Amino acid sequence: MRTAEITRTTGETQITLKLNLDGGPSEIHTGVGFFDHMLTGFARHGGFGLEVSCTGDTWVDDHHSVEDVGICLGSAFAEALGDMRGVERFGHILLPMDEALILAAVDLSGRGMLCWDVTMPTEKVGTFDTELAKEFWLAFTRKANCTLHLRMLAGENSHHIIEGVFKAAARSLKMAVKLNGSDEVPSTKGMLV
Repeated sequence: MRTAEITRTTGETQITLKLNLDGGPSEIHTGVGFFDHMLTGFARHGGFGLEVSCTGDTWVDDHHSVEDVGICLGSAFAEALGDMRGVERFGHILLPMDEALILAAVDLSGRGMLCWDVTMPTEKVGTFDTELAKEFWLAFTRKANCTLHLRMLAGENSHHIIEGVFKAAARSLKMAVKLNGSDEVPSTKGMLV
């Protein structure tokens, strides 16, 4: 079964996260409302089972909670994928979200890298700092050991742009983690990690 359960406790956050790459329940409680909305959409559009509970120092700001959930989710993807035998490896999508248009492309390469070309028109969506979207994906890619390109081709509304990013990333990851019926590692090197 392609699942993982991550527990992370620091002086800033306490997180438990369960991931099932092949579906299941989704229940998100991070203490950051807009972020919960983004992760719920991520789980739905990726077809992932995702349960997240985070207690963080949100009286400081939301940074530690968002970044640390990214660390945990990336770690869960790496654990659930194992040696990546039999997965497609690559995924991509061009996703419209109202006026926003987001390109996402992922390679489960074993090399953590975020290529981010997304401009936020505002500093906040509600109380959420829009710069935290990039921080989340940086943390995710470093721990998931994947290369992820996120590029905004159009957009005027920060909510739509960030939501498009999360949904596009989910759809491209869904494609990349799909099992293809082989027992091979998708690399001429014979290994990805």
